[in-house]
Amino acid sequence: MRNIQHLWQKRESIIVTWLVSYTAVLFIPIIISLVIYFQASDTLKGEIDRANDSLLKQVRYTIDNQIDLMKRLSMEMTWNSNLQTLMYSNISPEESSYTSYQLVQQFKLYKTSYASIDEFYIVRDSDHSVLRSGNVRDMETAFRTLHDTGTLTYEQWKDTVQLPGPNRFTVLPHLNNTELPSSIAYITHLPKGLNGRDTGSVVVMADMTRFQKPLESIAGFNEGLLLILNDNNEVLMSTRPDAPELAPFLKGQRVELSATAEGESEIFYIPSAVSDLKYALIIPSRIYWEKAEYVRSFTYISIAVSIISAILITWFFMRRNYSPIQQLVRALTDHTGTMELQEGNELRFIQEAVLQTRTKHDEISMQLHKHEQVLRSNLINRLLKGRPDTLVPYEDAFRSFHMPLQSQDFAVILFDVENEENLYEKLPGIDINERRKLIQLIVSNVVEELVHTHQHVGYVAEVDDMMVCLVNLKADSCEAAADLHAIASEAKQFLHRYEMEITVSISGKHSSWIGIATAYQEAVDAMEYKMVLGKSGIIQHENIRVEGALEDQYGYYYPLQVEQQLINLIKAGELDQATDYMREITDRNFNKPVMSLTIARCLMYNLAATMMKAINEVDQSIVERNPRFIEHITDCDTLQEMREALESLLKEVCSYAAAKRAHGITQEREDSLVRLTAQVTSYIEENYQDMNLNVNSIGEHFELKGSYLSKLFRTHTGEGLLDCIHKYRIEQAKQMMTAKQDSINEISKHVGYNDAATFIRVFKKYEGITPGKYKELY
Repeated sequence: MRNIQHLWQKRESIIVTWLVSYTAVLFIPIIISLVIYFQASDTLKGEIDRANDSLLKQVRYTIDNQIDLMKRLSMEMTWNSNLQTLMYSNISPEESSYTSYQLVQQFKLYKTSYASIDEFYIVRDSDHSVLRSGNVRDMETAFRTLHDTGTLTYEQWKDTVQLPGPNRFTVLPHLNNTELPSSIAYITHLPKGLNGRDTGSVVVMADMTRFQKPLESIAGFNEGLLLILNDNNEVLMSTRPDAPELAPFLKGQRVELSATAEGESEIFYIPSAVSDLKYALIIPSRIYWEKAEYVRSFTYISIAVSIISAILITWFFMRRNYSPIQQLVRALTDHTGTMELQEGNELRFIQEAVLQTRTKHDEISMQLHKHEQVLRSNLINRLLKGRPDTLVPYEDAFRSFHMPLQSQDFAVILFDVENEENLYEKLPGIDINERRKLIQLIVSNVVEELVHTHQHVGYVAEVDDMMVCLVNLKADSCEAAADLHAIASEAKQFLHRYEMEITVSISGKHSSWIGIATAYQEAVDAMEYKMVLGKSGIIQHENIRVEGALEDQYGYYYPLQVEQQLINLIKAGELDQATDYMREITDRNFNKPVMSLTIARCLMYNLAATMMKAINEVDQSIVERNPRFIEHITDCDTLQEMREALESLLKEVCSYAAAKRAHGITQEREDSLVRLTAQVTSYIEENYQDMNLNVNSIGEHFELKGSYLSKLFRTHTGEGLLDCIHKYRIEQAKQMMTAKQDSINEISKHVGYNDAATFIRVFKKYEGITPGKYKELY
């Protein structure tokens, strides 16, 4: 009675809770065992069904590989070019014999490529021949060579391979050295000829042994009978041909798949994934009930053992587990002094003690964390700027800030948020500093996590209004450049979800603490190249360093005659041609290895200067309407923006020039100029080989003064008549040089030049290189 009273007073103690809980647990194994018993039969049946399904899938995988090869070979033979020629072309008997010879020689290659295909041939209806690998035989000889085992007559075989209809699988006897003198054959009927008659068939055969051995090894697992059925559910092959288990499921020559159980057997089937075949498995029903009896006996024993073991283990562990709880309560009571265990639950007392300690710890950690973030950012800043702090070794500083290092190899990734102002507008009601911190926090978390994913270590800080990630590469990293590019690419994709447009630059790999400043400078230099490559890209320093240096050696392509032609097109008001011409100039320069920033700026400023020259010749009032167009172009951040600004100005200038030109010339004169220009151009194309062809001779032909005709021609086309003659001759010469048949001297005479020196001088003027160099290049 005293013990019961003591337990009642301790009813909230953990030992009482354990006692009740462990006692309740005793009923769980009993309930589970009963459920297992009642569900065992259905569960076992389902498991056996799944096992049989897995066996059938294994059969399908094994057989389908061979079937797929047979169908693939049949398709390849059907569409063989020589076979198409032989079957569907009207060729002579001699050509037919030669094509047949070529075809059977190609079959030798098929024999090597499809080693698991034992025999294949083509039956040709027109001459009753059979084309095999390496030979051509008449049908009767081929039958005796391949199929005359006594089980099939010649006429039956002939009907089988020539019977019209869809492609099908069947069983054919096969004279070979294997244990089973028969094969599964895939027969494909070739399309009919132009006269509507049958042309022939393709027969691909694989010996039964290639199917029998894998099926026997799988069927032996559960005493089952495996069948391969065709599209009519007829048995093509069986692991035991005379097995009595098959008889209940047969209806004539066909297997009834709808009847899942007959007699003492059950049937399962699965269709082929590559053909019309089906794979069936017949197993004895007794397999289910033998295992069900075993489960029932095991259930009774497990219930008894569970009850006895649970009682003993409950008492043992309840006493053993309560001892550490008692010791912990005493320790906390002595340590805190202010807390004493009242009549109640020990775990509640421990929880309150831990919460008090944790609260104090969190307050201390928060203060340390605030100072640590500032010190950590300052440390990274000093390293990137190359200002070492000799008072504290960097290894110790990184350890104190919980920043582990993996090696002495470093790299720097620089992130520049291009649409920062737009992002601020999407965060109304938040202080500008808080918005900036929020963006920095998002970038820092994303980048550091991605670096860790690639097994490196990364630390992000803000330097000069850009986010910088100092990457400590893993030891012996051979794929550092690829990893850094992957990190940058994944970061851009992830941050794009937050509508951030990011430009990323990547430095090379550097060793030691001193190399960090070098890596940071490389990333900064690479970031400047977004002017050439555009915003929101990924720029690696190793790419722009070498290629940019090579580009500096050659400058850029923009000769004087090209500039003059562009000015002429602008003056003529030909917007489409001028725009295409300007794009051709920029594409020719920029669709190459990366240009240096200096060369790229020079080119764009040169194009801007060309626009100024054209404006001066068209009308100075355009400048008055666009007084800051030069500043607008030079203020662009990237070359693409500069090009768009130039094209916008070009559109306005060409529109003004075209309007001015249309105002000064009547429509009748314009039509006349169009006809005259077309006639002059046609005359040049017809007489360009004439060495006496010049401006005066053309003027005499059209009964006009040569200089006046040239002026009219220039007014309409934007180029002089002599330029047109030279250009057409140069284009014809380029076509001749591409063929590389004649010498430079001969080509110059063909296109109307008296001597090669004049031709070379004119060619270099318009193409920028000599004819000999052009011929070498093309």
